[in-house]
Amino acid sequence: MWWLLSFASAALLGCYDSFKKISLKDNAVIPVLFFNTLISTVLLLPLLIRTGFGSWEVQRWIVLKSAIVLSSWLAGYYAMKHLPLTLVGPINATRPVLVLLGAVLLFGERLNLLQSIGVGLAILAYFLMRISGKKEGIVFHRNKWIFCLIFAVLMGAVSGLYDKYLMSPDSGLGLDRLQVLSWFMFYQTLMMLPLLLFVWMPRREQSTPFRWQWSIPLISVFLVSADFLYFQALSQPGALIAVISMIRRGSAVVSFLIGAFFLKEQNIKSKAFDLALLLLSMVFLYLGSR
Repeated sequence: MWWLLSFASAALLGCYDSFKKISLKDNAVIPVLFFNTLISTVLLLPLLIRTGFGSWEVQRWIVLKSAIVLSSWLAGYYAMKHLPLTLVGPINATRPVLVLLGAVLLFGERLNLLQSIGVGLAILAYFLMRISGKKEGIVFHRNKWIFCLIFAVLMGAVSGLYDKYLMSPDSGLGLDRLQVLSWFMFYQTLMMLPLLLFVWMPRREQSTPFRWQWSIPLISVFLVSADFLYFQALSQPGALIAVISMIRRGSAVVSFLIGAFFLKEQNIKSKAFDLALLLLSMVFLYLGSR
C-alpha cells in the first residue's frame, strides 16, 4: 500500500510545483510563501487540534523539522521563480539519491533488483534532463538560482531522512505522523511572519510587488494533500524511505507536462527521451514494490 500512496503523493506534488511556478511569476517570493504556510496551517487546523500539543520534548523535534523544511522552501521558491519548471524538477530529483545513500547508511535499508534498476534509470533520466536544460543558456556553475536549488535539494534530503527518524517506531522516535504534519506547518507560519514583517515589508517598494492570485491557495491544497499521503506511506510497515523519495520525484512528470503544454517552455523535444526513461524507471519501482 505504501507504494500506491507514494505515487498518488507524487502526482499531487507535481500539481503543487506547477501552481507554485504560476504563483511566483512576476510576484514577490516571501508573501507567496507566507500565505502558502498560513493557508496550509488553516487546512490542517482540525488535525492540529485533534493531535494536541503533547509535550515540549516532542514539539522541539518538530520545530527543528520546521526550520529544515523552511530553509529548503525559501531557497527552492527563489529558484522556482527564476528557473524553468522543466529544469527545476530534474534537479530536484537528485534528492532521492542523497536520501538513498543516507537511508542505506543510517537505517540499513536494502533494495531488491527491480527497485535498484528503477533507481538507476531514474538517476540517469534526471542526469540527461539536466544536460538538456543547459541548452536554455543556463550555466550551472555561474547561476545563483541553481545554487539556491542545490541548497534546497540538500535540505530536502536532510528533511526526508529526519522524517524517518521522527516517525519510525523501530529506529526513531515513533512520533504521530499527523501531529508532525500539522504542527510543523504551524511553526513554519510563525517563522515566516517575522520574515514578512521585518525583511520583505520594509523593502517592498524596491522589490517585486506582491499580487494575490487564485493559484496561491491551490499551492496549499495540493501540498497538504501530497504531504498527508507521504506521511501515510512513510508509516506503513516495510516502507522504504529511499524508494518513497524516488517515487515522489516522479512529480517531475506532472510538472514537466504542465511546463511543456501550458507554460510553453523551451527544448521540450530534446527532453522527451529523458521523460520516457523516467517513466520506465517508475515502472520498475512499481514492479519491485509489489
